[in-house]
Amino acid sequence: MDRRAFLKSLALTALGLSLPGRSHAFGQASQFIPAVARHGGDWDARIGALRSLCWEIASRTNIRAFPEPRPVALASKELFGFPFLYMGGSGEFPPLRESELANLRRFLTFGGFLLADANDGSSGSGFDRAFRREATRLFPDRPLARLPSDHVAFKSFYLLDRQAGRLNTRPFLEALLDDNGRALIVYSQNDLAGAFQRDELGEWAYEVSPGGPTQRELAVRVAVNLAMYATCLDYKSDMLHLPFLMKRRR
Repeated sequence: MDRRAFLKSLALTALGLSLPGRSHAFGQASQFIPAVARHGGDWDARIGALRSLCWEIASRTNIRAFPEPRPVALASKELFGFPFLYMGGSGEFPPLRESELANLRRFLTFGGFLLADANDGSSGSGFDRAFRREATRLFPDRPLARLPSDHVAFKSFYLLDRQAGRLNTRPFLEALLDDNGRALIVYSQNDLAGAFQRDELGEWAYEVSPGGPTQRELAVRVAVNLAMYATCLDYKSDMLHLPFLMKRRR
């Protein structure tokens, strides 16, 4: 399955249930539907954050966003209906089954994108230890490494040179890249989604430390960029798109 076929399957999955009044920035395939990876641990703590992210994307960009995240089993072929997969949690989770690993590996290889997010802000333990274990099992020859600051993910919508989350456990994002530089996985240890999760009254669910509102806004921008990157891949990676990019910034 190539990237065009992947996005076509996304459009078919959408079933026309989008937020009203948004134009298509990059054709009918420009839609954002967040899938959430179901694993054996605390996998659903940031469902509300992904709903908030959809509204941020709808209000800030021309991407059509669907404000109901879709829980997906990692071994299910349903996974291939979405280009963006969120995998978060607090604490360790049990090893993935071989069928889950194989399906997830295929998803990522065929153009899917995984945002992994340590909701507990762990380092060397908890979610962090479990996720690094699974990343090594997925791609033994492709270790997680610091995402370069000039990577297209940092300029897919906002021009960014930093990242943020609810916490500041690690001042950079990590990624697993393919031979062409495409990010298959981006990993945050800072609870990225926790920065923009809201409660049932629409208030921010968590304090953001140490940077407060500025750090929260930066986290939203990072998440918007990653969503745009997953949906549109690297359509702005060359200088032909620079005038459009700068016009959007103004």
